[in-house]
Amino acid sequence: MKRIVLTTVAALALTGTAALAEVESTDPIKLTLHDWTGQLITTNIMAAVLEEAGYNVELVTADYLAQFAGLETGDLHVAMEMWETTGREAMDAAIATGGVINMGETGMAAIEEWWYPLYMKELCPGLPDWQALNDCAEAFATPETAPKGRYLGGPVTWGGFDEERIAGLGLNFEVIHAGTDAAMFAELESAYQRKDPILLWIYSPHWSSTKYEGEWVQFPPFEPACYTDPAWGINPDATHDCGKPTGPIWKVGWAGLPEKWPGADKAIRAFTIDNDSMSTMIAKVDLDGQSIDDVVNEWMDANEATWSAWIGQ
Repeated sequence: MKRIVLTTVAALALTGTAALAEVESTDPIKLTLHDWTGQLITTNIMAAVLEEAGYNVELVTADYLAQFAGLETGDLHVAMEMWETTGREAMDAAIATGGVINMGETGMAAIEEWWYPLYMKELCPGLPDWQALNDCAEAFATPETAPKGRYLGGPVTWGGFDEERIAGLGLNFEVIHAGTDAAMFAELESAYQRKDPILLWIYSPHWSSTKYEGEWVQFPPFEPACYTDPAWGINPDATHDCGKPTGPIWKVGWAGLPEKWPGADKAIRAFTIDNDSMSTMIAKVDLDGQSIDDVVNEWMDANEATWSAWIGQ
């Protein structure tokens, strides 16, 4: 069966007359889309599964952190990826309002941190220790940041507190934010091929940490107090003087979803996928040029027993 997979900004309805008679409500369940390939895949898989169960689905482009305003009010219903590394504070704050619920782990474990190609250790042999960065700042500098080193951060909407970390640890670096996920990795590819200096945000699950030989910078280990208590850590006058947290990638939703769509709620909570599977699918899109639609349909065909159990078929 040919499945319809939604990858556009427009809100599109998935309908099936017989199946829709069996679901609790024909109102559209609105899933949010963000600006990185893995999240588009995750969300499109969930949309396809819900469509198989007969639900009406809309995919709506939304800001990664600002989406919580819509989730709290029920204008949006499900966000399939909230990363422990960058989204935990926003998630906890939204849950505390009573309007948002944690719908469980996706099965993926998140790492997001500063990363450099291994060839940069020739210019900065003290790496991966973060304390080596200031000694090598000029090695990472560009004309727009010199004499400060350049750190290529993710799109501004991703959060991550990189500017706060630079201030808290006294790093002689400037954050330059990539406009898009694709632009960030295109710059990495260009630099890597020429062995040019680069220090940037790398995340996992993703194909980059397997395609390119490199290391994550080792910052002081994260503790929650690092983000809230200036007295914690090496800088008594600033927060964020540590690395980013690691941990699960969560699913979150509107608090009214379990009552309005209990079958969909069960399916979303049951959704799980591992890092290796996701990294492989991301590589098929980003490196092999396959469409998200094709990658999602391929996964659906190969894993029918898995997703059928999510919807109780």
